[in-house]
Amino acid sequence: MGKLDGKVALITGGNSGIGLATAKLFIQEGAKVVITGRRQEALDEAEKELGSNVKTILANASDIHKAKSVVEETVNTFGKIDVLFLNAGIAHFAPISEITEEHFDSHFDTNVKGPFFLIKEAVAHLNDGGVIISNTSIVAQKGFDGSGVYSATKGALRSLTRVLASELKSRGIRAVSVAPGPIATPIYDKMGMPEEAIKEMGAGFAQQVPLGRFGTPEELANTVLFLATDATFINGVNLEVDGGLSLV
Repeated sequence: MGKLDGKVALITGGNSGIGLATAKLFIQEGAKVVITGRRQEALDEAEKELGSNVKTILANASDIHKAKSVVEETVNTFGKIDVLFLNAGIAHFAPISEITEEHFDSHFDTNVKGPFFLIKEAVAHLNDGGVIISNTSIVAQKGFDGSGVYSATKGALRSLTRVLASELKSRGIRAVSVAPGPIATPIYDKMGMPEEAIKEMGAGFAQQVPLGRFGTPEELANTVLFLATDATFINGVNLEVDGGLSLV
């Protein structure tokens, strides 16, 4: 018997990296899973890999006008939602002297505004006792050069988690967030930086981690599963999964 038998999960950005690993684990644990993504080709590949009990929806996380239809499609296909994992996000690093309005808006639209309005649409369709899990980052509590805008978006999500934990307490709905450190995911290939700069940044991150390595999407997925199932008395927290980088 799986930990998520009979449960329904909606995962944004579920076609790669942490989202895909989490979708795979949730299905193994008996859940019916809906994943969103902004590229149909990637969604098709993910669907082949995930097999049964999955539905894919083409939706850019920054498009708040898709939020209602994403929730409606999820509920119409599998029923009310038990786990909402707000995983989709973007990360482009630049010093504050080089930040443009476009850079600022694209990050806040994808990392804050999109998740906020998806939660707004989903709340009425969440089962009592469900859980909302946001994917933040250790950049919300540790300063990294060039991460000013990205850090601000993740700090906003972390604050929203606290508010939701209080606002939804009467329904027994928990709100938590998971804060990854350096994880080996495709997001590094989407930063718009030269390959050599990405390798140098990655090597620097790995050296700072007490465990001496990057984490894996599967390790994050296991943490998300824990927060969704066994962590029944954990609420409002931001759980660092970073090999000790932000704490040591």
